[in-house]
Amino acid sequence: MTINFNKAEFVLSATTQNAFIRDGRPQVTFAGRSNVGKSSVINRLLNRKNFARVGATPGKTSQVNYFRIDGKLYFTDLPGYGYAKVSKEERDRWGRLMESYFQEPGLISLGVLIVDARHKPSADDVTMCNWFKEAGCPMLVVANKVDKLKKREVEPNLEVIRQTLELSPDTPLVPFSAEKGDGKTEVLSLLSQFFA
Repeated sequence: MTINFNKAEFVLSATTQNAFIRDGRPQVTFAGRSNVGKSSVINRLLNRKNFARVGATPGKTSQVNYFRIDGKLYFTDLPGYGYAKVSKEERDRWGRLMESYFQEPGLISLGVLIVDARHKPSADDVTMCNWFKEAGCPMLVVANKVDKLKKREVEPNLEVIRQTLELSPDTPLVPFSAEKGDGKTEVLSLLSQFFA
């Protein structure tokens, strides 16, 4: 399947389990901490400026956003996690929404976990990674903000990410810069291969 990643449209925001899309198209599910630049990564992959809304306040995405790509698959953008300034009630609602999303078989075709290349993954990152593993779906990890590292720091940092998340040797870990575009070609090529 050849996919034109420049052909993308926003479909809907689901705030409840009933609104999840279940039309049989594959779903590439993006997850990451509130301030990791998830929307920026999606925008970079789709060659758009402000397509996935980049929040001035982290933690703005409190629903599951669906973008249809070339009519063939979805980029599903999950709410960012680990942000302190939302109420406990909002966090609980988020937790329930995520649980119902991950527990429903067949929703996730491929998980994309976005982590910060500069830091050891947080406990929340590890939890999210485990959710993907438990959902039984293949996964790809994108280490964003690699442009903020010195060249010699990149490899050791990637190694820490791989160990902390206990990634299997066949799970791709891609150094990425939403700002500069590093890693974009590699991620798109991995997605294309996956759906070939």
